[in-house]
Amino acid sequence: MLQRLFTKCLISPKDIEPSAAGFEVVSTFNPGVIERDGEVTLLVRVAERPVEERAGWVCSPRYAPGEGLVVDWFEADGVVFQDPRAFESRETGNVRLTFISHLRVFRSVDGHSAEAGDGRFAPAAEEEEYGVEDARITRLGETFYFTYVAVSRHGACTALASTKDFQTFTRHGVIFPSENKDVLLFPEKLGGDYVALHRPNPRYQFSPPEMWLAKSPDLIHWGRHAVLHAGQSPWETGRIGGGAPPVRAPGGWLEIYHGNTRDPGGGVGQYVAGALMLDGENPAVVLGRTQEPIMAPEAEFERSGFLSQVVFPTGLVERDGVYQIFYGAADTYTGVVELRRDDVLGAIDVMR
Repeated sequence: MLQRLFTKCLISPKDIEPSAAGFEVVSTFNPGVIERDGEVTLLVRVAERPVEERAGWVCSPRYAPGEGLVVDWFEADGVVFQDPRAFESRETGNVRLTFISHLRVFRSVDGHSAEAGDGRFAPAAEEEEYGVEDARITRLGETFYFTYVAVSRHGACTALASTKDFQTFTRHGVIFPSENKDVLLFPEKLGGDYVALHRPNPRYQFSPPEMWLAKSPDLIHWGRHAVLHAGQSPWETGRIGGGAPPVRAPGGWLEIYHGNTRDPGGGVGQYVAGALMLDGENPAVVLGRTQEPIMAPEAEFERSGFLSQVVFPTGLVERDGVYQIFYGAADTYTGVVELRRDDVLGAIDVMR
């Protein structure tokens, strides 16, 4: 791991009120991040669950068009919990979440503190029935585009939205069908195309987990899919996926991504962060990678929470030779870490 210059729990569940009566905030994490007007804007995922408990029952909230938040109850004997986040019906095999998420705007002047703003992006469509999650923000021209995970009975897919002010938002619909997450847009066209990283999440695993690359003429229609990087080290054999949207760096495109250690006991496993260097003109070419994680859970708020042992990078800002990496910690908090740019780039081994 690299030496940290600064680490802080930036946002916690106690920093925000629930959006509806009878609910409590359990997590404020996995922020989309962009620097604008000398400040950092964050789209933070806020996960909420009902306060009410019933003996012998478990509940799952959802968004219903025309009704708002609805809570469904299931007999505890009829479900199996996969982990604290989700349970599966013994009868149908269908999965439900124990919470529902929306996105909330926060602002930070220096990346060392944050305050809630007025902007809110909440479920508003059938494909968002179980929540909207994990925004990744990219500036294209004068518009801020963000991908997000839309979760519903149809699965976890990736949708696209845009904004100019983080007060009003335009939805552009689903761009990657389920199951697909961690879609990151490059901040410029390459070879006349928009380019995205994405993570197919197949039910059957025929290979190590993989990140893929895709191209589009218009941000809506995506194709020319190709494998970019498969998990090779023990710390990226459980899951792997894009973290912060790629940024230009000396030598090419820097991608800070997440890796997960496979847990043979069936648990979630540890999440860490690594780095890739992609060719500046053709990002399908991997020039180098870190052999070891650049970040792993160290602080108490990273090791203990809704899920233990998780650092999940989702945004990066460069200031004066320092990378501020914003991330979800323990699926509960938003954290920020500062690393020297030269340390990050120096940890990348050139592939031969």
